[in-house]
Amino acid sequence: MKPSLQLKFSQQLTMTPQLQQAIKLLQLSTLDLQQEIQEALESNPLLEMAEHDQDNASLDDNQTLDSRTDKEQASISAEATNNNDTGMANGDTDVPDTMDTHDALENRNLPDDLPLDHSWEEYLGSTSAPSRMTGSNPDDDYVFQGETTESIQGHLMWQVELTHFSDNDISIAIAIIDSIDESGYLTVSSDEILDSLDNEDIDLDEVECVLKRIQMFDPVGSGSRSVKECLLVQLLQFSDDTPWLNQARNIIEEHSDLLASKDYRTLMRKTRLKEDQLREVMRLLKTLNPRPGSCISTVEPEYIVPDVNVYKKKGVWTVELNNEALPALTVNETYAKLSKSTKNPNDSQYIKSHLQEAKWFIKSLESRNETLLKVSHCIVAKQREFFEQGPEKMQPMVLNDVAEMVDMHESTISRVTTQKYMHTPRGIFELKYFFSSHVSTDSGENCSSTAIRAFIKKLVAVEPAHKPLSDSKIAQMLADQGINVARRTIAKYRESLHIPPSNQRKSLV
Repeated sequence: MKPSLQLKFSQQLTMTPQLQQAIKLLQLSTLDLQQEIQEALESNPLLEMAEHDQDNASLDDNQTLDSRTDKEQASISAEATNNNDTGMANGDTDVPDTMDTHDALENRNLPDDLPLDHSWEEYLGSTSAPSRMTGSNPDDDYVFQGETTESIQGHLMWQVELTHFSDNDISIAIAIIDSIDESGYLTVSSDEILDSLDNEDIDLDEVECVLKRIQMFDPVGSGSRSVKECLLVQLLQFSDDTPWLNQARNIIEEHSDLLASKDYRTLMRKTRLKEDQLREVMRLLKTLNPRPGSCISTVEPEYIVPDVNVYKKKGVWTVELNNEALPALTVNETYAKLSKSTKNPNDSQYIKSHLQEAKWFIKSLESRNETLLKVSHCIVAKQREFFEQGPEKMQPMVLNDVAEMVDMHESTISRVTTQKYMHTPRGIFELKYFFSSHVSTDSGENCSSTAIRAFIKKLVAVEPAHKPLSDSKIAQMLADQGINVARRTIAKYRESLHIPPSNQRKSLV
């Protein structure tokens, strides 16, 4: 083959550094974006936070206060000088203008009433005592300590230290507590605890004895090996004359399987209890906690910073960005001017490159905010009935619908709605919450899957406790409203709402 030249046309998408940065900032959450901005401020000297008008206003107030204080001090000094001159002229006192402290104390010719610059009433009237109820200074750096969280292991060890245990018992208690999970249950057997101690002076009976003492710690039932044992330990806390105590203990020991499946009909037949009697027993069992470790908080609260605020103003729904979550950035003009005045070419090139990076970063932030605001406006316009009447009026909407409205790609809408939150009068929602599939209705319209979940949650909330609604019954009730949904779809939506099936929701109390 002979070498030849050919001209070929092709199209390809090139990801410039500016586009890559814009896409990266677009998909970041508020907390991640704040960290990204902080790193940019530390690495780029030409990028700085914009000064707020409040800072300038506070500075002017301080200057006014200082000038006023100087004037007051000058007037006080002038008044004191006039009083001294007058006193010397009238011969009321022989105290000189300048007197040492020791000389003043030794002077026996001081008058009883000395002239005062200000009275106590004037001082108290012009000066207010500091109060914690006043508005805080934005310059003050107060750190929220949060609520104290403690693990169940730490809570139990604190009680072990307050108990008179021998050295062997303390080692057994530590081994037991280390094997308790977050729910409060012991995850290993007593034999395994004995083997882990590797001490010939300790036997299995001593391990069981220490375990029983730990089970009586707060929360009662911690260290139990089963739900049955946990409930029986908690029943030991009741006095013997507690009504229905023996019946409750008998149900847990002999018929725990029927209690778990809520087969009340068979339970009444085997225990020979009537319905009203079994109801009283169930009220007593309701006071027990099958998960004793749940009362010990181990999870720290997670705080969500909303990106968008939505509120109704003069009958119109308004959308605004949460400017308090992100600082305003600007270019340092002092450093930017140095690129023209410096004589070192390396310094000039360094300043120019960082200046361009700062402008790109600010432009990418502005593009992110504009895109987020456009998408939020579309969501509010589409889901206006949701804001007015609640989740039952949620309209079906997919990413492509918003992409067509704002003339952007669907992937861009997906990025801008991920980990972005909207603060509304009905709560804080992720932007993804407003997107859902649709189900056809008898009227030819579409119903959102989110609205169907709201209907299911509402029906389950008002159902009778002794006869809960089945999935087929819920599907039939929705069909009566013109929403045709299959039973398996109802089951899927119910499971997504963490609602148990009807046989587990049945209750006598």
